Amino acid sequence: MWARWQAITLWKRILGALFAGILIGAALKAAGYGEYGAALQPVGQLFINAIKMLMVPIVFVTIVAGVTSLRDSSRLGRMAWRTILLYLVTTACAVTIGLVVANWIEPGAGVRLPDTGEEVRRATLSVKDILVGLIPANPVTAMAEGKVLQIIVFAILLGLAINGAGARGRLLKDFFDAANDVIMKLVHFVMEAAPFGIFALILWVIAELSPAELFRLVWVVVALYLACLIQISLVYGGLLTFLGRLNPVRFFQGILDAQAVAFSTSTSAGTLPVTMANVEDNLGVPKRVASFVLPLGATMNMDGTAIYMGIAAVFTAQALGIDLDLAQYATIILTGTLASIGAASVPSAGLIIMPVVLSSVGLPLGAIALFFPIDRIMDMMRTMTNVTGDATVSVLVAKGEGILDEERFSAPPVE
Repeated sequence: MWARWQAITLWKRILGALFAGILIGAALKAAGYGEYGAALQPVGQLFINAIKMLMVPIVFVTIVAGVTSLRDSSRLGRMAWRTILLYLVTTACAVTIGLVVANWIEPGAGVRLPDTGEEVRRATLSVKDILVGLIPANPVTAMAEGKVLQIIVFAILLGLAINGAGARGRLLKDFFDAANDVIMKLVHFVMEAAPFGIFALILWVIAELSPAELFRLVWVVVALYLACLIQISLVYGGLLTFLGRLNPVRFFQGILDAQAVAFSTSTSAGTLPVTMANVEDNLGVPKRVASFVLPLGATMNMDGTAIYMGIAAVFTAQALGIDLDLAQYATIILTGTLASIGAASVPSAGLIIMPVVLSSVGLPLGAIALFFPIDRIMDMMRTMTNVTGDATVSVLVAKGEGILDEERFSAPPVE
């Protein structure tokens, strides 16, 4: 029985658990037994905790291993700049799409913002904080506190130092290569439990939402999903078609596993091993590119979160009857791009950085309270967008470096 279960592709198991959770959760709630779904919260939380447990070692070890595999420093520098530029461009496009869609759908029209008083504090995070905080004063503290951007910077510097040490750094390089294999095996163990954890999470989410909350905020969800689909199809598909000269249909077929895991778990970092496997096995991206670009993207390339920020700002302005001007829209695009880069690749990170964008244009923070009940539903689509963007950039970087295996890219995906 277990062998037959494992023979099913991971994404199929996950989607099956997702739909089963939706159907059973809705049936329990309709029958007045929603509390039974909520009772599974500890199981879902255990799964999320297991994913969070993997975040720091995945990012740190894979970045160091990726940098040490690129002994040609000129190639590393060229790859890094190409990667960062693509991430910034796609994120700026994402915020803009969020603003356009929100203005079209008008999800905040007729909504009254709650008076939260002192319950929601203004975020202390600013663009200056993000830039200054890139270098960790204490790398161990950064790892303990999960400050992923600082971990990435330290990992890159350590990888460069190992390369610079020559033969004497070889031992440390071998250690990180071995550690990378061990971490990936640990991730495999955790992801085998994904269908069960996701089933519990979905039952919990459905139990927490009331019909009134769903009806009032349904247009926010519609706006986010529509904007994310536009980002995935037009921006990513367009870049692959016109910049990469590649077939976007083959690309999307090759990352189905990663998209399913990202949509179900709402964590870019937890999906990282699946994304790496998909881009290497199905899309022909060399491991040395995937191990550098994808962990970096798990923190930097938060396009779904950037879309969310744009929609949240317009929603708040519409609820208050405020017309935003071009300067405010430009501020939202800039702040949303930079703030999303600093967002942690864990569930609901958008709620953490939303105050940064709202306060940048003088909007109150009352809308945050309305987003909490539906954040999980939106976080699923945001994360799938983030992961799809990471995979897109990895393919484009490999293509730009002239090392993409286009024969493998064009071949049917590996089951």
